[in-house]
Parts: sequence; C-alpha cells; structure tokens
Amino acid sequence: MLQFNHFNFNVLDLARSLDFYAKALDLKVVREKEAADGSFRLVYLGDGETGFQLELTWLRDRTEPYNLGECEFHLAFVTDDYEGIHARHARMGCICYENPAMGIYFISDPDGYWIEIVPAKD
Repeated sequence: MLQFNHFNFNVLDLARSLDFYAKALDLKVVREKEAADGSFRLVYLGDGETGFQLELTWLRDRTEPYNLGECEFHLAFVTDDYEGIHARHARMGCICYENPAMGIYFISDPDGYWIEIVPAKD
C-alpha cells in the first residue's frame, strides 16, 4: 500500500514562511531536521487533522529566489469556513487569483507558491 506523506516547498526565508503558514493556514511545526553543519533545515508542518505534511526546505547558502516556472502546480486546502478564511486572506493581502465561477481562490506564499482554497462540499 502507498500513502501520501508530504510535499516540499523550498523557501528562501524560513522564519517568514513559518509565520505565513501559521497565520494563513493554521499549520504547525510537527518535526524538524537540521544538518549537523547547519547547511540546511527541514521543517514539516501539519494541519492537526490529517497525516499529510508540508515540508519547508531552507538552504543556508541559497540567496536567489527559486524559479517556479509558470507556477503550473499548487497545493490545495479544503475548508468548512470558506468565507472566514477568504476574509483572513484578504486582510493578509495574499490572494493572488479568484475564480468565483468555480467557487475557489488561490493565495501566494512568500516564495510565490500558489495554494488553492476550496470550500467543503455539503
């Protein structure tokens, strides 16, 4: 049997990303790994509900923003408080695209990764 475990985003400023994910999506650190020489740090975030984790990878020597290409990929979250979460993201100024016809929108994290917000189905 195979199961999803985690997905990775490489980040330039780990503290800024951790702050964003805590405020925007209520994600919390569930485990960390740091290289003995300090050259990288892996921080795994969880939602407290599922076993799926988002791995943030920080590389000490990385100074240039990551090239995300055309950003034709995304991570998606479902919520039972769509209006409340949308209002939070609007206040944060992180909504980058809305599709009212489909009833979804996207936010962008500090490194430009897109995250889709989907309402829970009734």
